[in-house]
Amino acid sequence: MMNWSDSLSRRLAERRGTSLWRSRQVHQGTDGRLLSAPEGQYLNFSSNDYLGLSRHPEIIAAWQQGAGQYGVGSGGSGHVTGYTTAHYLLEQQLAEWLEYPRALLFISGYAANQGVIAALMEKDDRIIADRLSHASLMEAAMHSPAQFRRFLHNDSGSLRQHLAKACAGKTLVVTEGVFSMDGDCAPLEAIAQQAKITKSGLMVDDAHGIGIMGDEGRGSCWAQNVKPEILVVTFGKAFGLSGAAVLCNEQTAEYLIQYARHLIYSTTMPAAQAVALSEAVRQVRAGNALRNALQNNIRYFRHEAQHLPFELMASETAIQPLIIGDNARCIALSHSLKQKRVWVKAILPPTVPSDSARLRITLTASHTKQDIDALLEALDGSDC
Repeated sequence: MMNWSDSLSRRLAERRGTSLWRSRQVHQGTDGRLLSAPEGQYLNFSSNDYLGLSRHPEIIAAWQQGAGQYGVGSGGSGHVTGYTTAHYLLEQQLAEWLEYPRALLFISGYAANQGVIAALMEKDDRIIADRLSHASLMEAAMHSPAQFRRFLHNDSGSLRQHLAKACAGKTLVVTEGVFSMDGDCAPLEAIAQQAKITKSGLMVDDAHGIGIMGDEGRGSCWAQNVKPEILVVTFGKAFGLSGAAVLCNEQTAEYLIQYARHLIYSTTMPAAQAVALSEAVRQVRAGNALRNALQNNIRYFRHEAQHLPFELMASETAIQPLIIGDNARCIALSHSLKQKRVWVKAILPPTVPSDSARLRITLTASHTKQDIDALLEALDGSDC
């Protein structure tokens, strides 16, 4: 019988000998545009801080004010002592902005997706998810007692075929609004129509669309005139902070308060963070100039990148993946860019499908045309 340590050593040895070995790199902070490391500064093209709000002075001041009023921790679950006036007001603000009856705060997008699916789905139910949905959604569906089926990426016809099959219980259709690794947008109107016809629920994770798309940055669903039964928004991208919220009706909110273990048994976010998030919502709603700057950067990059010897995926969002294919070549290219003071991380399987290793380039409102030119020059001059 293999002991605990030997088992871990064997698995680590198997991974260490491949290009899939993961490592973390220490740095000294980033503002969405620049990343500071001990050896110097890099142009940062791997940040999800799409509007550059993580260093916004009014949001920082709001956090400091919140810390002065509430302290730096929440002290418990929201079901015990962690639910303050700051949390309540943020939930009300989000619900009003996104025009849902209720909003519930979660500690992260991962916890929100896991908590919703685990609480709502039962043995005779069915989950039908886009096959490229985020790992948090896929893992929750796989661990759920419900049947789990995947429809072809962004293919409402494939979804229709799955929905045509009988199910004893309720059905939940799951997708992202903007896909985190490909940068493309789901055809939400067509998906919502299929869900409505079959009386299925629709859950949309709009982590990468909220704050960026739609009127006042209300997201992918708003932009496509779709209102899913469950909308998950996260604060680690356009809002520049962290955490998440689930938007839903009164009945669903009360059900989640009773049964969502990720909500019940997690220490809630600090009240100071909720205060900062309230200011971030205000900045996002008033952020048309930032959204316009981001869109200008996206258009400029795509126009100027046409000559690159790599496949640029068809994305009109801040996520601009360059498909390299081979894992080793992708890692080498990322390292080559780093030598030129450009930070772009390689994304490898199993995070993305086999043979689709890529440089996941992300653009922000903080980047200048000179920054993008430097990125293009570094890519064009690579010998990988």
